[in-house]
Amino acid sequence: ISPVPPYSREQPIFTTRAHVFQIDPSTKKNWVPASKQAVTVSYFYDSTRNSYRIISVDGAKVIINSTITPNMTFTKTSQKFGQWADSRANTVFGLGFPSEQQLTKFAEKFQEVKEAAKLARDRSQEKIETSSNHSQESGRETPSSTRASSVNGTDDEKASHGGPAEAHLKSENDKLKIALAQSSCNVKKWETELQTLRESNARLTTALQESAASIEHWKKQFSACKEENDQLRSKIEELEEQCNEINKEKERNAQLSRRLQELETELQDKELELEELRKQGEIIPQLMSECESVSEQLQAAEKKNKDLEEKVRTLRTEVEESKHRQTNLKTELKNFLDVLDGKIDELHDFRQGLSKLGIDN
Repeated sequence: ISPVPPYSREQPIFTTRAHVFQIDPSTKKNWVPASKQAVTVSYFYDSTRNSYRIISVDGAKVIINSTITPNMTFTKTSQKFGQWADSRANTVFGLGFPSEQQLTKFAEKFQEVKEAAKLARDRSQEKIETSSNHSQESGRETPSSTRASSVNGTDDEKASHGGPAEAHLKSENDKLKIALAQSSCNVKKWETELQTLRESNARLTTALQESAASIEHWKKQFSACKEENDQLRSKIEELEEQCNEINKEKERNAQLSRRLQELETELQDKELELEELRKQGEIIPQLMSECESVSEQLQAAEKKNKDLEEKVRTLRTEVEESKHRQTNLKTELKNFLDVLDGKIDELHDFRQGLSKLGIDN
């Protein structure tokens, strides 16, 4: 079959433009561009053979020469891309169209041509079966005709009509020889077609096996992707748990920061109290000095009042009261100093605990 059809026999019935691709024969996965730019892709009908072909030529190079059979299927893989498998060429063709409308028209035409090819195949099979039955009937009728002719020939010989009978028998034999030759030609033709069908069957079987192997490969890849997806999901769950832990830690740190601020506020209050206590402690030496001056004055008064016993007697009560007040004052001062020392110790311990808490944070 010539790749570029002669217009006397094949005529284009549909023409469009598309980018042509072929499947990579080594990987059976990737597409290999068969044309550098969009080329003409046409459906051709051969009236002599009653067959349909898809043909595309890029310059002087034939990039598509695919005979359409009823078993072929055109599949739309995207909005602008479609493909079909050709077992005779042992490849898969892909077409990229400029628009979805052109892809739809090409797919509809492919379905029409496929149905026409199926109808032509069914008619051809009916003709083969009809001619086969006719040959079988001719073969069955031949011996009886021969026997009848021979019998008639014998009778005619007995009846002295030998000449015409021999001519009739010879013509019948010639017809039978022609029918037998035609039957032999038909048998050879059918054997050739049968061999072609067997080869096509073998190619289809090979393509089916390759498709099965490709399916297994895709299944393995799908399983690997699924496992990888499960691993990624588990990692995401772990990361989410870690994020939750981090958020909890942030909340704890925020609580500790608030607690630290509260402790710092309490520390400032304690420092203010300590400052007040210190101010009060500064008054104590003045009181002591006053007490000492009072004692000195008292001693001076005692010396002055030695001569004045009567005044001393009157003043003794005052002195005793003054001594009593001084004793009470000293006791209160001692108690105040003890309380002040305890407060200072507590404040010192509190500051150490606050410093330790800040270091832990």
